[in-house]
Amino acid sequence: MSKTIVASALAAGALLALGWMAQAADTYPIGFGPHPVLPQPHHTMIPTVKIAKPIGWQAGGAPIAAPGFTVTAIARGLPHPRWLYVLPNNDVLVAETDGPATKPNGLRGWIEQLVMNAAGAESSSPNRIVLIRGGQRYVFLTGLNSPFGMTLVGDDFYVADTDAVLKFPYRLGQTHISAPPVKLMDLPAFPIDHHWTKNLIASPDGSKLYVTVGSNSNVGENGIAAEKDRADILVVDRATGHWRVFASGLRNANGMD
Repeated sequence: MSKTIVASALAAGALLALGWMAQAADTYPIGFGPHPVLPQPHHTMIPTVKIAKPIGWQAGGAPIAAPGFTVTAIARGLPHPRWLYVLPNNDVLVAETDGPATKPNGLRGWIEQLVMNAAGAESSSPNRIVLIRGGQRYVFLTGLNSPFGMTLVGDDFYVADTDAVLKFPYRLGQTHISAPPVKLMDLPAFPIDHHWTKNLIASPDGSKLYVTVGSNSNVGENGIAAEKDRADILVVDRATGHWRVFASGLRNANGMD
């Protein structure tokens, strides 16, 4: 008798699942192809968040490269290596950095911080740049504020902190810079600094720098006032520090070339 009840319950559950799947197929139309039909937003109390578990290279392993290429590790154990810059002598600079320290904002902020911690994306920022040469590692610059973009123009080395573009004197071959920086310009940052990474490249003639400033939200949830001079690429004159918006409407335009 009990087996019959269990079997009936399982059958009923299977029929309900099949019915739900059929209904879902009718509810959610095709969302791909040349003329996709997207479903209406589906509001839930708790959003679905799937986190990829970060794992390092296994012993003796490496990422799979395209045919004809190989992948070799030049450094291991770097805390939050976020951006690379190769100097003319093939020294490799690595920005070891994370977002500026902020306190969670209410229950939602606390939950978001837990999610970021689970993904390995929240920790104190090293706030430095290291130089790698021939397998050796040197501390190149310290005392920065969530640094990211880097570029060299002549003897001037520029770093895009989260809140400013800084200039340092540099001689090719140096493994450490101890000179204090000169601020070229302030960048939009606090009190909200949603996309904190600021990318940086120089114009071909070296007279200007292009700096990215990401949006201060995902969907404008922080208000339009928080987006002033953000979601932009700014262009700044190296000689004067004067700047203007070069391109706008770009959510987070890192990776310029």
